[in-house]
This record gives sequence, C-alpha cells and structure tokens, in this order.
Amino acid sequence: MNINVISIFPEILEASFKGLTGKAIEKNIAKLKLIDLKEFSNNDYGSIDDAPYGGGEGMVIGVEPLEKSLKNIKKPGHVICLTPQGKVFNQSKAVDLSKFKDITFVCGRYEGIDQRFIDNYVDEEISIGDYVLSGGEIAASVVIDAILRNLEDVIGNQDSVNKDSHSEGKLKGHVYTRPSDYKGKKVPEILLSGDHKKVNEWKLANSLWVTREKRPDLFEQLQLSEKEMILLRHYGDYLTKKHE
Repeated sequence: MNINVISIFPEILEASFKGLTGKAIEKNIAKLKLIDLKEFSNNDYGSIDDAPYGGGEGMVIGVEPLEKSLKNIKKPGHVICLTPQGKVFNQSKAVDLSKFKDITFVCGRYEGIDQRFIDNYVDEEISIGDYVLSGGEIAASVVIDAILRNLEDVIGNQDSVNKDSHSEGKLKGHVYTRPSDYKGKKVPEILLSGDHKKVNEWKLANSLWVTREKRPDLFEQLQLSEKEMILLRHYGDYLTKKHE
C-alpha cells in the first residue's frame, strides 16, 4: 500500500509513525510519503492560507497549493480529507480502506480548506469523532494505524485482528494474565480449565455481556443466534452466583 499525507505540519505525523506503523514500513508492506504543503505556496511569503470570503474567524487553506501538492503525487489514488464534517470513522471503514493500493490523506487546519478543492479532488471526507482537533494530522495518524492493522503480515497473530473489538460488531471481552490470584481477586476458573470448547464459549458470552453493558447501541445491532442467547443467559447466571 502507498500512503501519501499532505500536511502543513508533517513533523507531527513523523513522531507518530513508529511501533506497528513503523514495522509495516520497515517490512515494505506499506510505503509512506509525507508532503509539506508549505513547499507549494504560490507567493513569496510561503503562506498557503488566506482570509475567508464573506468574513469570519480564522484563515482558510487555499485551493492552489493543495492542487499543486496533489498533482505532485504520481499516484494519489483514493483521496481523503480529514475534517469534522466527514463521516465518522469505524472499523468497517478501516477494513474497506485497507484494500486500496494508493491512498492520499489531506490534513485540514485553521478554519478548513477551500471547498473547490474538496469538490474537484476529494473522494470522501472522514472524521474520527464528534469533536474538533487543531488539525487533521492526529486524525490521519489514527486512521492510518487502524488501516495498517488490517494488512496481511503487519500483526504477527492474525487472530489479534480478527477477534479484536469491533471486528465482528461487538467488543472484546475481559482478559487476564499471571498471577491467577491477585489479592483475593481470582481469574475465572474456566479459563484455567484447559477445556478449549468451554473457554471459547466463556469468551464469546463475556464479549457479548461486555458489549451489552458498555455499548448498548452496538449490542442492539447484533443479531444473536440461539446459541449466543443461551450463552449470554448462562453468563448472567454465572455472575449472579459469583456475587451471592
């Protein structure tokens, strides 16, 4: 995958592309190119923004430097603008975007970017949540990280991707490690039983319960099978007995 990012402050992005993202680049699974928008200014001052027509607060990034920077990319592919006006990003979108060979992110700043650039070049607008950031760089880092997790060989254990929160519309359940007894708080016995079938059923029931308790909005969208409903009911009985 070839990933391009157009930004006024590419140094913000450089600091975030380590860990998983860095490994993907080191393995040549993904190639990352950061484009400094300031290098495409069309004036002697090096500025890429101007006051908005009609008045208003702040400055607007101009269409000309954005157009120049985009045309400087050999294969921009699917062009995404990170903006609060975009559709809220989720795991399903991360999976969809991971299928593109070439993708370009445009990071907004200030009061936004000239609408004419969006109309002419942007394929879709994405937001990472219903709040406002100072710029699109952090949002781009979030989206890129989520995308790369879905590429083959980026994560050592593919089950970590397939069974993670939101991968199947529900949240991941509780996890435990040593010691099995910490100040009287014990790991559920079934996880120590060695019975793989029962362990998997417990994990599924626990995942459903966590989703129902923490994200009822997600739970309402699930279409539970008869087996899942029985497992969830039994898990509820288990919790009741545990606290008696």
